[in-house]
Amino acid sequence: MESEIQFLTNILDGIVAQPDVIRIDKSIDERGILLQLAVAQEDMGVVIGKNGKTAQAIKRLLYSFGAKNNQRLNLKILDPQEVK
Repeated sequence: MESEIQFLTNILDGIVAQPDVIRIDKSIDERGILLQLAVAQEDMGVVIGKNGKTAQAIKRLLYSFGAKNNQRLNLKILDPQEVK
């Protein structure tokens, strides 16, 4: 598993109730690396947090991790109803 995916997985394992449902897809484009995150419907509130604070904190951690590795990391949290 690639380091940025493993980093994000390690963060999420500690906060979600269903870590086995976590799915992270990676794509690379002109803006950097995009990680698309899908979690169980029940875990969405925990991942986003009150007023999006948890999601912002996760994105900041990814930004710092990417800067350390000379990468630009972006995170998109997918709506569980749209994920198949």
